[in-house]
Amino acid sequence: MNKFQSRSFQKSVMFALNGVRLAFRSQRNFRKHLVIAILTFALAFFLRVTLVEFCIILFANTLVLVCEMFNSVIEFVIDAYYKNKWAKLAKLSKDIGAGAVLISAVVSATISLIIYGSKIYDLYY
Repeated sequence: MNKFQSRSFQKSVMFALNGVRLAFRSQRNFRKHLVIAILTFALAFFLRVTLVEFCIILFANTLVLVCEMFNSVIEFVIDAYYKNKWAKLAKLSKDIGAGAVLISAVVSATISLIIYGSKIYDLYY
């Protein structure tokens, strides 16, 4: 067994939860996306979306959080490799990672607007 492999499922889960905790504590944008996701879920409850609609919203919000975590990993690895010095390839890589987060956030917001927009329209008309 490799020295970096976990010996048990429980330890693997603990390492993963530690990663989520580190993302929450160190990444401001992760916290912002998490707050938006929680508010979105509250709105889903208030507007009584269907189970399928809720699952779509859950998936879209989770995708944003996962993209944000991968973007953080990319940034940490690049900073370590380039020793926090500016480099054109480092900038390009970080910009592409940030672009992935932006696309996932725009798609998530669009999905939410479509679902919630139809629910709000039905409430008033």
